[in-house]
This record gives sequence, C-alpha cells and structure tokens, in this order.
Amino acid sequence: MFIALYRWKVKEGHEKNFLEGWHRRTEEIYQNCGSLGSRLHQAEERLWVAYAQWTDRQTYDAAQNIPVIDAKARMMFRESIEESYPDIYMNVIDDLLQAQSFVKKG
Repeated sequence: MFIALYRWKVKEGHEKNFLEGWHRRTEEIYQNCGSLGSRLHQAEERLWVAYAQWTDRQTYDAAQNIPVIDAKARMMFRESIEESYPDIYMNVIDDLLQAQSFVKKG
C-alpha cells in the first residue's frame, strides 16, 4: 500500500470552506481515480494533515493526470490555504490500524 501525506496551514476563518472543499475533492478522487480513501486531521496552530491511501505508487501517479470535475471544490480548498508544506510519500511496512464501521464527519 502507498500513502501520500499532506499538510496545510489554513487561513484563519476559512476552515468551513477548507473542510467542504477537501471533502468534495477527496470524494471525487475516491470515485474517479482509484484512491482507497483519505483521512483529515486537525492539528495545532491551524495545521491540518491528511493522508490518502492508494494500492500502489503507479495508481497515485496516474491519478495526477485526471482532469478535475468539481472545479468549485478545488477552488474552495485552494483559496483556504495559507501555506502548503511538501508532501511526504510512504510505503506501508506494518499495519495495525483497525477499520471502523462508521466515519464521523466534522
């Protein structure tokens, strides 16, 4: 399994647009690009962290060339970001994360 880790500092007062834009774009990527899904975390100091799971690096790389469908969601997301940090790419070596039967949004 291949993981992409993303980090952003969100503009103060733009959290709602960031959340909606991230959620809609992530759904789009999941539905159309072969992603296994993603999780978003709120850290300290307006820092947000997400990681997306992919079956392999090739699937991730191929998804980078697929056209955006929901341009408004992409704009909402991008315009909410004060600063983006370099992505981190990882391969899963050992996995003890337990699947849940529900997802809590917000």
